[in-house]
Amino acid sequence: MKPPQEPTPAAIGTTVLEARDVAVSLGGTEIISGISFDVKAGEVLSIIGPNGAGKSTLLGALAGDYGYRGSITIDGTEVSDWNNPDLALRRAVLRQSNAISFPFNVVDVVKMGRAPWRLLSTVENDDRIIAQELLRSDTYQFAERTFTSLSGGERARVALARAMAQRTQVLLLDEPTAALDINYQEQVLALARRYARQGGAVIVVLHDLAAAAAYSDRVLMIDEGGMREWGEPERVLTSELVSEVYRHPVRVRTDENGELLITPVRFPDEAPASTGNDALKKEKE
Repeated sequence: MKPPQEPTPAAIGTTVLEARDVAVSLGGTEIISGISFDVKAGEVLSIIGPNGAGKSTLLGALAGDYGYRGSITIDGTEVSDWNNPDLALRRAVLRQSNAISFPFNVVDVVKMGRAPWRLLSTVENDDRIIAQELLRSDTYQFAERTFTSLSGGERARVALARAMAQRTQVLLLDEPTAALDINYQEQVLALARRYARQGGAVIVVLHDLAAAAAYSDRVLMIDEGGMREWGEPERVLTSELVSEVYRHPVRVRTDENGELLITPVRFPDEAPASTGNDALKKEKE
């Protein structure tokens, strides 16, 4: 069996994933279109937008799960042109669903992340990486438990450990903090940022706008399948744009540490529903 082509790590600041005019249709319906951006080694890019905007569909196209129009390149080659073994060495994916029905032990689930390297790595190196990721994800203490016995939050952390054990340059995370309490939410996003700072490129779908502001180098905002804005958090996460896209008034301020504070405007119980722009305008008057 011919071994896959081992990737050469890119230097920090080098573009490792590039998307140009990406469109995806599912079941005859166009879900996203006109999406263009790039991601560099060393940075975290958050994809944000309201429910149904197409965030997970876009991530699926980046992962190679969906056919697409336009161009998506990883390591300089079109995603659709990579064979599965070579693509698995270049991007790891943490999906929303972490469904594993067989009673595998946690350590065995994390070990699955090393499968793409079976012809390129040693058992000793694999064991070292698995132990590192169990420790970093704070899942080492239940390494011998079955995956199906874990809580939703515990499963999410094990799934993250498996993805990080794959040791790819591009790490794709679909709502990795959805099932976690605030402590583990912060830990997971800090881990993702550290992964990037060590030379990776992390693309993460997030609903928490404050977390996106705190942990992202750049933010991609999409709405109704289209691209609304892309750039540094301060450029994208403005009161006007967030209120318009999320159809609810939002305040964006900067605290004494220079961090963005993003809070929704609460309506009185007796207030009628209104559009985000209308409510924000009334607040300013």
